[in-house]
Amino acid sequence: MAQFSAAPGSSAIPPYADGDTSGEPALPAGYSERLYNEDLAPLRHQTWGAYNIFAFWMSDVHSVGGYVFAGSLFALGLTSWQVLIALLVGITIVNLLCNLIAKPSQANGVPYPVACRATFGVLGANIPAVIRGLIAVAWYGIQTYLASSALVIVVLKFVPQLLPYADVHRHGLMGLSTLGWCGFMLLWVLQALVFWHGMETIKKFIDFAGPAVYVVMFILAGYMVYRAGWRNIGINLGGVKYHGMEVLPVMITATSLVVSYFSGPMLNFGDFSRYGKSFRSVQRGNFWGLPVNFLAFSLVTVITTAATLPVFGQLITDPVETVGRIDYPTAVILGALTFTIATIGINIVANFVSPAFDFSNVAPRLISWRAGGMLAAVASIFITPWNLFNNPAVIHYTLDVLGSFIGPLYGILIVDYYLVKRQKIVLDDLYSVAPTASYWYRNGVNYRAVAALLPAALIAVLCVMVPSLDGMANFSWFIGAGLGALFYRVLAR
Repeated sequence: MAQFSAAPGSSAIPPYADGDTSGEPALPAGYSERLYNEDLAPLRHQTWGAYNIFAFWMSDVHSVGGYVFAGSLFALGLTSWQVLIALLVGITIVNLLCNLIAKPSQANGVPYPVACRATFGVLGANIPAVIRGLIAVAWYGIQTYLASSALVIVVLKFVPQLLPYADVHRHGLMGLSTLGWCGFMLLWVLQALVFWHGMETIKKFIDFAGPAVYVVMFILAGYMVYRAGWRNIGINLGGVKYHGMEVLPVMITATSLVVSYFSGPMLNFGDFSRYGKSFRSVQRGNFWGLPVNFLAFSLVTVITTAATLPVFGQLITDPVETVGRIDYPTAVILGALTFTIATIGINIVANFVSPAFDFSNVAPRLISWRAGGMLAAVASIFITPWNLFNNPAVIHYTLDVLGSFIGPLYGILIVDYYLVKRQKIVLDDLYSVAPTASYWYRNGVNYRAVAALLPAALIAVLCVMVPSLDGMANFSWFIGAGLGALFYRVLAR
């Protein structure tokens, strides 16, 4: 069991949650109802082992988006070994960063927004919580839409009579066709059902989904290699464009893109590491789930993608489209269902659990973990993610502006926990609004953390939005994290 720090004069044994989110416990002595419910309470039983963390990352990586992303890195114009080095360096950095952000939540058994209270104040923690929650809502809607679009394509392949209902101009509402609505709401309900049954069900789902996708990926890769012939497969998908020292900046860019791709789930990884039996288990799970798993997945992805050129006469980076080209109906159905399950997996772990805790943290007495998650799910419908996704300018400004806060938030949290607080958290004070409590600061907000966040995020936004700085856009996470850490370290003195 993890060790916990108790505030001087407080109970040496704090009130724990047992992971069961049913019922309302009595409010513990010294705890404020503005900060506490059973879902946000520190866990008594931390039951996740290394395999569960490993499966979490498998579910996060094994998606249509992850497939396309891995394939795109091989299309940068580098040789295969150069891309693999960039991939390995990038994912190793992600592994180290995840271990750092995991520790405070695992050691204290608390989710990401509660861990943020030590840095931003017990009320100021709503700033990083809401930022991460809004990003998750947008991506939740977009991922659900993309998965439903893939499902619709497969349905039309077998039932072409439904084609008129896929035409938004003839049968549509709010920019989405009738068939599109059916697919979207079907996946929306399936994801909500998995989420509603709690973290234990989510754990079981991702334990199954990650390996299941691997099985289908290996079968698909084997089939494509058989059809193409090994000698006809070239894994330099974009052709070699760079030579000598000019490859170094491109490799660095590829490395940065890997870190940026995982920046969202990395920031709120504490929502999952809190369930770890020990920090060592979390580290082992991260190692197998990130460097080892991501590298293996990337290799399978690029081989499958490269084989589409000799087999179909064109390079196809969408795995659903690749599956749809196969002549065997059973294989098409199995592949489509597998990638749909994969997308449900990443959506739940990356974009459902996070806002559930984040929005619950805003008003714990009124919003439970389940209510927070369903609030995010409903919001994902009203933002009409299909319109958001189909308008590059809107999605660029919305998600990139919000994303520019992720780096600074990470930098501030790490500096505060490791350099300022020296890994010591007074657990009871995370739930106290008493003026003498450690994390009340002034009016419940640590204004130094906010003062460090704003300029660092602004600079990161400028790197993304200003055309003359577009060369720095791929490094906005590192720029934001570095500046946030620097500004906070100076202000915290």
